[in-house]
Amino acid sequence: MARELIKGNVAMAEAAIRAGLEAYFGYPITPQTEILEHLSARMPQLGRAFVQAESEVAAVNMVYGAACTGARVMSSSSSPGVSLMMEGFSYIAGTEVPAVFINVMRGGPGLGNIAPAQSDYYQAVRGGGHGDYHSIVLAPASVQEGIDMTMLAFDLAEKYRSIAIVLTDGSMGQMMEPAELPEMRPVKRQETDWMVSGTPGRPRRTLSSIYLEPVDEEKANLRMLKNWQTICANEVRYKEYFLDDAEFVIVGFGTSGRVALSAVRAARAQGIKVGLLRPVTVNPFPTKVIEELSAHVQAFLVVEMNTGQMLEDVQLAVRGRVPVEFYGRPGGVVPFADDILHEIQRISTSKLSLDTDPRFAWLERTLATG
Repeated sequence: MARELIKGNVAMAEAAIRAGLEAYFGYPITPQTEILEHLSARMPQLGRAFVQAESEVAAVNMVYGAACTGARVMSSSSSPGVSLMMEGFSYIAGTEVPAVFINVMRGGPGLGNIAPAQSDYYQAVRGGGHGDYHSIVLAPASVQEGIDMTMLAFDLAEKYRSIAIVLTDGSMGQMMEPAELPEMRPVKRQETDWMVSGTPGRPRRTLSSIYLEPVDEEKANLRMLKNWQTICANEVRYKEYFLDDAEFVIVGFGTSGRVALSAVRAARAQGIKVGLLRPVTVNPFPTKVIEELSAHVQAFLVVEMNTGQMLEDVQLAVRGRVPVEFYGRPGGVVPFADDILHEIQRISTSKLSLDTDPRFAWLERTLATG
């Protein structure tokens, strides 16, 4: 198929349709509203369900109910709206049904602003709702990846009966790039032994997240953890750039990783042996590859549009073998490639310490330079 110039939000919405989305439930919030707007026109045209709910709380519970039927269902929102959905996330996870969510992140905390940020990382990869559960989290760095990862999210959610989140930001949602949309997949729901359908004469099925007996709840938690172990073994994805001879490694996801690649190329032109690791799945996280890199590189630099959230996952993978430095731009500010290049130059010429907290060291440098 031919590539076309398409906005990120519209691209992800159309990709969901072509992945076989049967029902969408959502509520408008900037900067993701174009997802809802696109689906409000396309879904009825195709005879599929679109509901603008009265709130994000209502939307996530509609997703929950529809997911129990085995339908491909989705909602989308932005940071404050996703926060309102967290109880529903926990119920969906506890019931072990598949659902897809797109979070087009914005500045925060609180109501914040509508500018792009990556400060929902903790919420996405640590579960967000109450109880023990894990969500699959995909982080695109281009409009094309937004399309591809939305398609993949439905497949992974269905395969593992899990929540799958496409974690992007206002920059990715609003930008326009040439991209190729896939062919339309047929809406095809295969009967399984867990779906509810109300079919006459079939044995009754009940789906619930309620386990009144603690021992039964424990068994459910262990079953979910075993499923997550399988996901970690099979679904880790990442992109590598210039790592073959790298002495320093930048780690960034989504928009930050995209900007960092330009900085890495500029640093390479200056003779600095630096590479980039861009996690595609931020959950499960590419811990093993970072652990392996830490055996033969001098330092890592984590770049994020927050105050250091993925930083902790990198530190856990490195386990103190080499210094891990940090550069962040919180509050809806997108870093420039030159900013990251300056940090690459700094770590390549400075004596780095294992004893300094990289987050607070970055804070002091930032405050000192204004």
